[in-house]
Amino acid sequence: MDRRDFMRVASGAFLGMTDPFHRTLSPRAGSTDLDYLANRTARLRRLDNHLGGRDTYNLYMSELSSTIGYVKHARSNPQLERELIKLIAEQAQLTGWAAFDAGMHAEAKRHYEDSLSAAREANDPALTGNALAFLAYQEVGTTGPNVALAEASFAAAEVGATPRVRALLLERKAWTYAVAGNYQATSRALEDARVALRMQVDRPEPDWVFWVDEVEIEIMSGRCWTALGRPNDAVTALESALANFDETHARDKSLYLTYLANALIDGAEVERAAHVTAKSMDLARGVGSVRPSILISEVMHRLREYKDLDAVTPLFG
Repeated sequence: MDRRDFMRVASGAFLGMTDPFHRTLSPRAGSTDLDYLANRTARLRRLDNHLGGRDTYNLYMSELSSTIGYVKHARSNPQLERELIKLIAEQAQLTGWAAFDAGMHAEAKRHYEDSLSAAREANDPALTGNALAFLAYQEVGTTGPNVALAEASFAAAEVGATPRVRALLLERKAWTYAVAGNYQATSRALEDARVALRMQVDRPEPDWVFWVDEVEIEIMSGRCWTALGRPNDAVTALESALANFDETHARDKSLYLTYLANALIDGAEVERAAHVTAKSMDLARGVGSVRPSILISEVMHRLREYKDLDAVTPLFG
């Protein structure tokens, strides 16, 4: 898809959205305009730490629509135009993530595919790989693990990827391997992600991986071990990572606690699982995301056979 086709499709998808910030931007785009849009995107991205997709989707979609409209009509040189299209790819990924978190899977897939088109148009391997990783991550929970797609996401960005980008794509590949039941491939991908984080390079990381760190890799490790039925490893990893995990990140902590609860059930520690589930339920209240409630329901289904236990009974009260 060339730039004109991409802009036609993307702008058509968001027809009717308002443009809240065009008056601050120059009709001849310059570096100041790019910095302004990039800084706005960075601030909006951090809302996802504290809000769910049902809270952020319309906001992200409006921002994406506005940026597409600006890039479509502004004059710029080829280098700056490429940077602006990269920003559209970032915003489309952010919007797709919010849709996914809200349970809007058709919309999420459309945004991810739009981001992939923009990333390829901008010739950005890292953003291309991340778009593919988002699609693969979505498929794990909808149609099932797509190993080929997860591997393609890392392959697209592997050459020249910064450490955090490399680590992110590797840990997401590990998740697909784990759900597919491949222990050896999961272990290799997780270890490679840890190695990647220790790499030293002079280039700056893109803002869209600001949250990738050792704690994130440890949490993903725990999730993978839970999926692979290795409860001891899962409990060790998740308890360590979640011990000081900020509870203002309520959606994420609630989600991760459900993996810990499942691992505890697998390890015959039902009473501890009940306490962890109660905490997960408390954190999930009022969160604008469908994912915690879905995972909590799955844990509750497993706990039902133990509902006569003192620690479990209150969960069904």
